[in-house]
Amino acid sequence: MGFWHIVVWELLGTAALILLGAGVVANTVLRGSLGHQGGWLLVTIGWGFAVFVGASIAAPSQAHLNPAVTIGLFTAGDLPPAQVPAYLIGQFVGAFLGAVLCWLTYKLQFDAHDEPENTLGVFATGPVHRNLPWNLVTEVIGTFVLVFWILTSPGAKVDTGGLPQFGNAALGYAAVAFVVISIGASLGGPTGYAINPARDLAPRIAYAVLPIRGKGDPDWGYAWVPVAGPLLGAVLAGLLARVLPT
Repeated sequence: MGFWHIVVWELLGTAALILLGAGVVANTVLRGSLGHQGGWLLVTIGWGFAVFVGASIAAPSQAHLNPAVTIGLFTAGDLPPAQVPAYLIGQFVGAFLGAVLCWLTYKLQFDAHDEPENTLGVFATGPVHRNLPWNLVTEVIGTFVLVFWILTSPGAKVDTGGLPQFGNAALGYAAVAFVVISIGASLGGPTGYAINPARDLAPRIAYAVLPIRGKGDPDWGYAWVPVAGPLLGAVLAGLLARVLPT
């Protein structure tokens, strides 16, 4: 599979993922939106279906959509090193684009929101109790669950090009969406379950540069946690998958 083929499809899929994922948060957080105060369950379901839509769009590149998935596959020995940069470029650029599209969609709600300094959560995650080492542990565990499931779920395999063919074939990408919903509902409370470095860092950058009225600080002091935690969880999942008997 060509380098730019991977970049383009990962970009499109990840843009859709972030547009819909950040969009469901905006819908529940921003006053003046019909989904205002829709609650955590709406957010988790919305993110799960965002994964399904993004993955379906990015099917030609086998839809990693997440640097943690890419690094997990690489660590497990199931992805050629030369393809890793293409996935990462598409994911980070797509995540930035999706965040911008979310802002454009909800521009009037952002302008009217009475607590504009508290809108970072539409784009990026943050902990309920700020303790960076424990916040890191939470992100490691959540991402480990996701990546380990992808690497080991029944029927999962990797083709000769190093691309994942997800298990539970009857459900297809919906199976991954259910895993994401489960992680959000069960493990997402402490930190907002980034479980995806591109999903958090690129929209955080978008928040920093977009002309959002009265916006708050991007919280760069926390920004490394939802990057390092998912990558560490992915490496651990890949290493374990590599040594398990087949």
